[in-house]
Amino acid sequence: MSLKDRELVLTRTLDAPRELIWRCWTDPKLLAEWFCPKPWYIDEVKLDVRTGGSNSFVMHGPNGETVPNRGVYLEIVENEKIVLTDAYTTAWEPSEDPFMTAIVELSDAGDGKTLYVATARHWSVEKKVQHEQMGFHVGWGICADQLEALAQTLK
Repeated sequence: MSLKDRELVLTRTLDAPRELIWRCWTDPKLLAEWFCPKPWYIDEVKLDVRTGGSNSFVMHGPNGETVPNRGVYLEIVENEKIVLTDAYTTAWEPSEDPFMTAIVELSDAGDGKTLYVATARHWSVEKKVQHEQMGFHVGWGICADQLEALAQTLK
């Protein structure tokens, strides 16, 4: 089994500078505006954006679904890279059922645009398939569109 067997990747060129994309990822109020495909939304957002810092929020669906999310940042490179996982919760406490590690990479694409690469690396092929069937490409694509639109308002 290779890493590629467990990864899903979304690559986009976003029409906003990476500093603004970064801000949307690291400011709790801004993250809440774009992070889920509408009509889903998140609240109770807490971010300690540093390597080893924790993050948490609650996702809410249109049919009353409530999904708490907790994780830890594994790597932070300002304006370039965020690596976070749900394998741990606060203070490196292992989670009961880890799903994935997310890797978000930002690089300049010229003319104030950002090359945005979001990778979901799953713990198993089965979890990758589950995420794909949940609508990874459509859902993460919608979120990237919402992220771009929000970042453009911050100019």
